[in-house]
Amino acid sequence: MTVDPARSLARLLGGMGALHFLAPKPFDAIVPDKLPGKARAYTYASGAAELAVAAALAFPRTRRVGGLAAAGLITAVFPANVQMAYDWRHRAAPLKALAYGRLPLHVPLVAWALLAAGQGAKEQAAKARSTPTAATGHDRAARPAR
Repeated sequence: MTVDPARSLARLLGGMGALHFLAPKPFDAIVPDKLPGKARAYTYASGAAELAVAAALAFPRTRRVGGLAAAGLITAVFPANVQMAYDWRHRAAPLKALAYGRLPLHVPLVAWALLAAGQGAKEQAAKARSTPTAATGHDRAARPAR
């Protein structure tokens, strides 16, 4: 069985995006205090962004852009995980390990997103090669016979 990087990342981001709306309190708690406005607005905005990126990753036509957007989004939420690690620095060792352990996970997540973007680019290139109208701008079959 082959794992589809883009669709598996879409499922992960879709699930996390939904959780932002279904159980927002844990996400509110890790919004950096220095940001203006209410934490809940950031929770909902990041949840909506995750759902939008998940949708983009799910479809071959938007997969390349979705992968790039996922890499950007994962990078953008890194400060929230830094905030969580800072806030949890005095908690019990397992919780502290969880908070600190999340930080290096951003590197493989960004790599996963870029892999999905590459997958989308390859799919688009393959489609362009197989479709004469996409490659030439016109349909040879539609030309009048001479």
